[in-house]
Amino acid sequence: MQKETSLYGLRAILEAIEANKSIDKVFLQKGLRGELFSELEHSIRKKGINYSYVPVEKLNRLTPNNHQGAVAQIAPITFYELDALVSAVKETKENPLFLILDQLSDVRNFGAIIRTAECTGVDGIIVQKSGSAPINGDTIKTSAGAVFNIPICKVDHIKDAVFYFQASEINVIAATEKTDQTLYEVDFKAATAIVMGSEGKGVSPSVLKLVDDKAQLPMYGSIASLNVSVACGAFLYEVVRQRYSSSLKE
Repeated sequence: MQKETSLYGLRAILEAIEANKSIDKVFLQKGLRGELFSELEHSIRKKGINYSYVPVEKLNRLTPNNHQGAVAQIAPITFYELDALVSAVKETKENPLFLILDQLSDVRNFGAIIRTAECTGVDGIIVQKSGSAPINGDTIKTSAGAVFNIPICKVDHIKDAVFYFQASEINVIAATEKTDQTLYEVDFKAATAIVMGSEGKGVSPSVLKLVDDKAQLPMYGSIASLNVSVACGAFLYEVVRQRYSSSLKE
């Protein structure tokens, strides 16, 4: 299993960005100033790389080396381009299945979703460059290595993916409680992209306005929501059930 790789030092991270390395996230020291630090900040924002400002103690835990106020996590996988992936899948599969994760931030939930997605035949997972959970050691472990078996794309904005799927004749269906329709009333047999929201906020309102359909899981208990990885599993296996039943009738 490929291990997570960390890169430290302002100049080293800048050079990695300029060389188009697959940087998953950059941790920057709070309150730090300087010309080189500002140049790194500008480069990170220009490239749309996920980043956050953290106390120096966090950076010290990430690496024992002289980090100079910046530590980057190099992704253990190579990310796919959305258009190339969709084109390749559509050439070999009549009803592809994609998963869009809207601002999912917990690495263990991410890993669990990747594992279920791989088991249910998902053709690709799409995440946003900024604000999404990184692919690190915890993600790899929770996914049981499935992260190396399923294509993952990063896009500037989730809405970009929604528009692209719709233009590619792929139905975009959001998992949300903001509908009266259950997932059992939705047809998942055609080409489909399912949108799962973040742990706290669900699918963002701006994305909900764009999707082709919405569906919810019926809830009978006193707790109003499920963990997102569990909910995602329920949706994906409903897709499997519908497509499996359809294949038996052919």
